[in-house]
Amino acid sequence: MNPIVAARRLVIKIGSSLLVEESGKIHRRWLDALCEDIAACRARGQEVIVVSSGAVAVGRRHLGLADGVLRLEEKQAAAATGQIRLAHAYQEALARHEVTVAQVLLSIDDSENRRRYINARNTLETLLRLGAVPVINENDTVATQELRFGDNDRLAARVAQMSGAEALVLFSDIDGLYTADPRRDPNAQFIPEVRELTPEIEGMAGDPGSNWGSGGMVTKLQAARIAMAAGCRMAVAPGRGQHPLAEIEAGGRCTWFVPSQTPMTARKSWIAGSLKPVGAFVVDDGAARALTQGRSLLPAGVVGVEGAFLRGDAVVVKGRDGRALARGLSAYAADDARRLMGHRSGDIEAILGYRGRDEFIHRDDLVVLEP
Repeated sequence: MNPIVAARRLVIKIGSSLLVEESGKIHRRWLDALCEDIAACRARGQEVIVVSSGAVAVGRRHLGLADGVLRLEEKQAAAATGQIRLAHAYQEALARHEVTVAQVLLSIDDSENRRRYINARNTLETLLRLGAVPVINENDTVATQELRFGDNDRLAARVAQMSGAEALVLFSDIDGLYTADPRRDPNAQFIPEVRELTPEIEGMAGDPGSNWGSGGMVTKLQAARIAMAAGCRMAVAPGRGQHPLAEIEAGGRCTWFVPSQTPMTARKSWIAGSLKPVGAFVVDDGAARALTQGRSLLPAGVVGVEGAFLRGDAVVVKGRDGRALARGLSAYAADDARRLMGHRSGDIEAILGYRGRDEFIHRDDLVVLEP
């Protein structure tokens, strides 16, 4: 099955050069056609996230900023005015298909700080569950130079990683990976599939090519490394034509980067082997049996909380005998967990004063260890 059709959750990245005309106006006809493709995905039960460039390119014209490289504060000002117009354009285009749009602005700090990462991930999960299409851009108005992605290719890959997407499509003005820059080398050969990012593959990247875009093949390969490590398939695809997503579904030209594992497998491996636990939950025998059956860890089954940890930190789950049973990401800080342990999930709001998650560790954030 085509990876686009097979994906339960799909991330689409739109480059500035596709969405914004030379005049600085949004290319409405192209956007309408893309949104028809997105609506078709939604109609067959898929969840879609859009990572969109274009705010700076749109905003600079409305502020009368000249061509050329902008200073950071000018770029932030352009993003502030352009983002409004960009979000409104997506809202209008998808409203024709009765699809709700949600604007989300992220910075690199949101993808690297554990607490912000968890908050952003939960927000995206909630929006998708409620049927909305999140439209994401970098938060240029507040991010300083050292806290910026600098391109939306890597931002899109981080979003795919964060959301557990099965497929990511980077639409731009290039149609895939070549052995050399095809604009300069007529003998450059097209590469339809990549299964490993070798030094030879990375050496094929060219320089950024358009006036509006900030990312070339170099940033796309960096995005591929992030996506593949997260178990997400990634395509570098041409977006110039109408209905670019439908074109890929029909077998259109693009380069697919294929990981060796699924998003869930990659996430579980990361939890099991890459995170250092900073605390522990001690559970009763009933909870221990439930874990081996693939269930989440509920407050009622916890008889002890060890350590000082925060929400989103890695913890060990132990039996009464001290044996490590599992590892996972805690949905609560240690102090709140101590207040909740032994209680039913329905008591959480009465005890804490707010309604948090029903589970101490959701099964998607839990890895049962081999006995």
